[in-house]
Amino acid sequence: MAESMSTIDNYDNIVFDLGGVVLDIERDRAVESLTALGIAEADELLDPYCQKGIFLELEEGTISAGEFFDALRAKSTKADISDKDLEEAFTAFIMDLPVERLQAIRELRRQGKCTYVLSNTNPVMFHTVIDRLFRREGLAINDYFDGVIASFAEKVCKPDPEIFRILLRRYDLDPKKTVFLDDSAKNCAAAEKEGIASMLVDSAEGFVKMLGLNGAGQS
Repeated sequence: MAESMSTIDNYDNIVFDLGGVVLDIERDRAVESLTALGIAEADELLDPYCQKGIFLELEEGTISAGEFFDALRAKSTKADISDKDLEEAFTAFIMDLPVERLQAIRELRRQGKCTYVLSNTNPVMFHTVIDRLFRREGLAINDYFDGVIASFAEKVCKPDPEIFRILLRRYDLDPKKTVFLDDSAKNCAAAEKEGIASMLVDSAEGFVKMLGLNGAGQS
């Protein structure tokens, strides 16, 4: 069972999903943008939690960004679509990262917590829009987290238990002192099976409040 919001102080290690927890996402924006490029399958393949087809292959790291764009182009009914066109349409999935969430993560670290990312993500978004949003304070993603586990780099996606085991092994974490924040009940349940406590985040808007922090104004 997911932990209550009041128990964050019981843990030394705070592990964050990205989309829907730290980052605001809007699946329909990406679907509409890709559909406008003639890719009718976008609505079927692009899911908020669990991808299918070439979208899943990209998240699992079994195809490169270039191969992904080529496969998308092959599904389009339109000609002369550039990689940049496809990148902009696909990354419309990520909407925003309010500064107060970055401040809240820094506040956790100031309090002595270790912070980590464990996310199903892909190299197209990770190296473009996600990287850009984490630079809003003049820092970078590695300045906010002690470690990052990205599905495309590890070649395994949540809720596969192996991705949680990679996290615990790589950073020598005690699962009893670790809590995982995710917006998917299935992913939270998978973490708990590995002995990691979880918190189910209803929406990214509740992220700072859930942690009992006031991110605004932190320096």
